[in-house]
Amino acid sequence: MDYIIVQAGGMGNRLKHLTKNKPKALVPINNLPMIFHLFKLFPNKNFIIIGDYKYEVLQKYITTFSDTFATIINTKGKKGTCSGIAEALEFVPSDKSFMIIWSDLILPQNFDISNLPLGNYVGLSSDFSCRWRYENNEFEEISSINTGVAGLFIFKDKSVLADVLLEGEFVKWLKYKNIKFNTISLKGTKEFGILEEYEKLEKVKCRPFNEIIYSKNYIIKKALDKQGEILAKKELAWYKKVAQLGFKNIPQIYEENPLKLELIQGKNIYEYNNLVYENKLVILEHLVNTLSNLHELESVPVDIKSFEENYLDKTFERIDKVKNLIPFATEKFITVNNRVCRNIFFYKEEVKELINNFKPKEFKLIHGDCTFSNIMLKNDQTPILIDPRGYFGKTQFYGDVIYDWAKLYYSLSGNYDQFNLKNFTLDIDENNKEITLKIKSNEWEKLEDKFFELINIDSMQIKLIHSLIWISLTTYAWENYDSICGAFYNGLYYLEECL
Repeated sequence: MDYIIVQAGGMGNRLKHLTKNKPKALVPINNLPMIFHLFKLFPNKNFIIIGDYKYEVLQKYITTFSDTFATIINTKGKKGTCSGIAEALEFVPSDKSFMIIWSDLILPQNFDISNLPLGNYVGLSSDFSCRWRYENNEFEEISSINTGVAGLFIFKDKSVLADVLLEGEFVKWLKYKNIKFNTISLKGTKEFGILEEYEKLEKVKCRPFNEIIYSKNYIIKKALDKQGEILAKKELAWYKKVAQLGFKNIPQIYEENPLKLELIQGKNIYEYNNLVYENKLVILEHLVNTLSNLHELESVPVDIKSFEENYLDKTFERIDKVKNLIPFATEKFITVNNRVCRNIFFYKEEVKELINNFKPKEFKLIHGDCTFSNIMLKNDQTPILIDPRGYFGKTQFYGDVIYDWAKLYYSLSGNYDQFNLKNFTLDIDENNKEITLKIKSNEWEKLEDKFFELINIDSMQIKLIHSLIWISLTTYAWENYDSICGAFYNGLYYLEECL
């Protein structure tokens, strides 16, 4: 079986706010859009994807981020799960078997149909309730958990569906066809067509390229792909480097491959939600002292190429990749939270000039990603730095200290950590061309003035880098369409203060 038809149509109303700006096939589950779980499970198949609601978003997103060969068709307003199937079958050779699957099914990683004999099959749920069941060779509109029709079908060839309806309910149509089906168990499959199921998911803190395994006294960080392997090597090298220089505010390393680290008895800073202002001020002073001590351990001459790559080249490269994906990205001005903002695509030279005004005199040892998400507080409130970036441009270990301070500001005033946990709402008003972005607060904004007082650095310099960090987050947060757009718009909002 080399062909898979994915029914990705429908407005996804049961997922409520999650499908406000994107089709349900792009709603992320465990750091991957739903449909990308299929791409990952069937890497060498030919996909025909049926879309309608937010069709252009679906098409542009898959074209931008997927290496899987996919044909995407538009039902153009046709309704029901039959819609688009007839058009999709035009891309399936007459002598080939194929699958039809609903886009909101997440199959288990061990799902294997490679040795399935040729025939017609229906996948039956044993983990969630379905509106239809299949028993005694008959489809019945009776809900079932054990024999529920989940939304996966395999057909021996397309002649079986020669007279499929252009609209309407696919399973209801099958009920009145004399097609004999074998059954496939879909044990372990999850269905995420409703918000309640989605909200049962744990919010994932790691990125798509790694996973964290927790034990009683340690954690293991495992790379999931080449990017994860590269970053793991850089992280380990940074830990070893700063430890050799006597820096104490890091976890103990137990093993190197995979990376096994001390489990810190404490929480990320943003998770302490009952601190009063005075507590936060003491913690902020500890953070500033910890980072200042790190910065003073060693320094090297400035590498201008790394400086420009980190702030300019990387930012422009990332946004260029998603320019066609972000609404209004071709407009010179975009209104974000009632602020008319200049669009960086039209003001690259002005941004370059501003950045070049702030070239450092030297590079110092930096962490590179010291957000609240990457700083643990022990129970005695000692800060522990985790998940170091370990590089700045092409320079390992060393970089512009402003980058560290801007990353801390990113959490303190920018509320990055809540954004990263998807605790935000994004409204894209295409009629009035206005953006409304609301991010849950980390509740540290009141310390902004104290922060600038403690670090004694030009606040405008920090704010400029902070805006570029948001803008360059676009592609790094690729797995969530709303995050891509939200990061870009938020970056423009902050950049406008600096231009």
